[in-house]
Amino acid sequence: MQRFLDPAVLASISSLDLVAKTVVDGFVSGLHRSPDFGFSQEFAEYRPYVQGDDLRHVDWNLYARTERCYLKRYEGDTNSQLTILLDASNSMQYGSRRPTKADYARYIAASLFYLAIRNQRDAAGVIVFDDEVRDYVQPSTRQGQLSRLFATLDRAEPRSRTDFSKPLRHFQSLLHRRGIIIVISDFYEEPESIVRALESLRYKGNDVVLFHVLDPEEVQPKLRAPAILVDLESDQKIEVIPEYVNSTYREKIQDHIATIRSKAQSAGLEYELVRTDQPLDAVLREYLTLRRAGA
Repeated sequence: MQRFLDPAVLASISSLDLVAKTVVDGFVSGLHRSPDFGFSQEFAEYRPYVQGDDLRHVDWNLYARTERCYLKRYEGDTNSQLTILLDASNSMQYGSRRPTKADYARYIAASLFYLAIRNQRDAAGVIVFDDEVRDYVQPSTRQGQLSRLFATLDRAEPRSRTDFSKPLRHFQSLLHRRGIIIVISDFYEEPESIVRALESLRYKGNDVVLFHVLDPEEVQPKLRAPAILVDLESDQKIEVIPEYVNSTYREKIQDHIATIRSKAQSAGLEYELVRTDQPLDAVLREYLTLRRAGA
């Protein structure tokens, strides 16, 4: 399973829907073999089949007896709503190896959409932002929603700078029911500003999780000679030496990560640091944990 969840392997697949299917099918297969985690197993009730429902959930034995089509429902099947806020600012284009942060963020979003819609029959939607809202797909379970979401992710090429306040104001005006809100970003902004912008979503009864996506070289850089670094959002240049990178910078980035985590958790937000060389099973497990907690 780990081989199929390896980001380097996924980067060789050109189709985003195939990436999502590969990740989720491998992950779900692993869950079904796991003794301590899986989908809700306790049967709750039947509901009538509706056109577009997954035929795998039809009780064919009941159909043979009654000639009526019903789906099995399980404890926890609650028609949840998943909304992903995807950072598509310029800093997300960085990658010391394949995939870039932007591509890895798309893998996360695509896999979560596939898992939510195909496996859990939840509504799903997305907001793509930098310093403005660039794209919005309203959460839905209607036919073709997954294709709409994948097309939106394909268009989410990095540009401009990050500003959490504008997309959050826009999103709050569109939020009419509670659900799971996942923010995928490298969070290169002051931790106080990030949490202040996001914590109001928690007060409205949502489960909010921050997926903090960083490249391994951003967390533990290796510099053997002086170099000029360029800020991808401001074009500001700075000359650095190995001694600074290997000591002061590492302390600063670890402090930044720790501060975001601490402030997020204090505000009731979930936080997960994700490196772009990390298999995607941890991300999917975090989503399922929230899904079950909010059911």
